[in-house]
Amino acid sequence: MVDPPLTPVPDLHAGRLRLVAISPAMLAAEQAADAPGLTRLLRAQLTAQWPPADWQPHVYTMILKQYAEWPHSYGWHRYVVLSDGLAQGLTNGFARKTLIGAVGGFPRPHGDVEVGYSTLPAFQRKGYGTAFACRLVDWLLTRDGVRSVSAQTYPHQPESIKVMQRCGMTFAGEGDDPGTVRYRRMR
Repeated sequence: MVDPPLTPVPDLHAGRLRLVAISPAMLAAEQAADAPGLTRLLRAQLTAQWPPADWQPHVYTMILKQYAEWPHSYGWHRYVVLSDGLAQGLTNGFARKTLIGAVGGFPRPHGDVEVGYSTLPAFQRKGYGTAFACRLVDWLLTRDGVRSVSAQTYPHQPESIKVMQRCGMTFAGEGDDPGTVRYRRMR
């Protein structure tokens, strides 16, 4: 297991959202399907929709590998907690906080960081995805060595393209996979 950095990575905030750096302990809880453990580490409740449908198990291994190879990227992957989530009052000892999504960035050549984001279905189309994606993009562009942030999607997914555009990204050409497009924001 990769050790977290000696200097704590602060949470990022976007309105009522708290973006929590994903730690190796959190990844271990995810891999073990330890919902109570992840709940405790995040200080927030999980819904039955967690993990997101597109959250594939190999992502855990990729993130741990990234932390080992790029220690400065700790904090590039975040869980997103809504401060006034679904709970009424206290749930599991946490006052109205709910895990609603995830966002993260992977290093690419020439100082680019590719981001991906996912919002649980119950929280989609409320502006949360745009808010937390933009917050991470802004933060990444302040990191040493990061020259640009990009994302890719299929042209028939206009909601994803709108998020990229709202984060200040512009069309940059074809994506890596056939039929995808890439958007990018320069520093």
